[in-house]
Amino acid sequence: NPLDGVVLLCGCDKTTPALVMGACSVDIPTIVVSGGPMLTGKHRGRDIGTSDIWTFFEDNRSGTMGDEELYMAEACLARSKGHCAVMGTASSMACMVESLGLSLAENAAIPAADSRRKALAHLSGNRIVEMVKEDLKLSQVLTRQAFENAITVNAAIGGSTNFIIHLLAIAARIGVELNIDDFNTAARGVPLLANLQPSGKYFMEDFYYAGGLPALMKELQSHLYNEAITVSGKPISNNYKDCMCYNRD
Repeated sequence: NPLDGVVLLCGCDKTTPALVMGACSVDIPTIVVSGGPMLTGKHRGRDIGTSDIWTFFEDNRSGTMGDEELYMAEACLARSKGHCAVMGTASSMACMVESLGLSLAENAAIPAADSRRKALAHLSGNRIVEMVKEDLKLSQVLTRQAFENAITVNAAIGGSTNFIIHLLAIAARIGVELNIDDFNTAARGVPLLANLQPSGKYFMEDFYYAGGLPALMKELQSHLYNEAITVSGKPISNNYKDCMCYNRD
């Protein structure tokens, strides 16, 4: 199709890598806007997310949670539009595109229901026009350094293991040499910084309020290629140089 540039609108798990791979095949100016995570679920005074359904299900099977409470808890899990509120594959992919430099800053964690998600989409629409004028193609952003940055960030967020499969596929499609051993090399010595479900305590909504991916990447500066170019046309360090963390826990 005769497209000068494209905005990729991504959501759950596989839609993000699939759209990015399609764009890699034609190598035109591309920017990504993720759908965003749903708001944190609330049930009987506690925060819950999609990963809690397994616990609820087992409690129901053992008789410690009745059917009516199970249905109520299940209804509380997804109280807004958006993908899963935990650091599952969908959130990992949203973090992946931001750390690769394929989206504007803060794309990874703004909740789907937050008006700032619409503002980000508007700014992305403005930016793709400028990218077309600059002829800033996907291959100029998706460098070997960008892929290593993404691996580093995925280690620090405790991202999904599906990340490995999808990143290798994207690298192959754009023509960057990347193999399974690179994940061990790039992630070695990288601390786990994000305390998020399903392995931690908090949710993507909390992560955004704490400063989101830019705040996390600022903590990782010594592990990153800070001069890697993003869709903004500027180094990725511009995404986080002035960021602060608002919740150390």
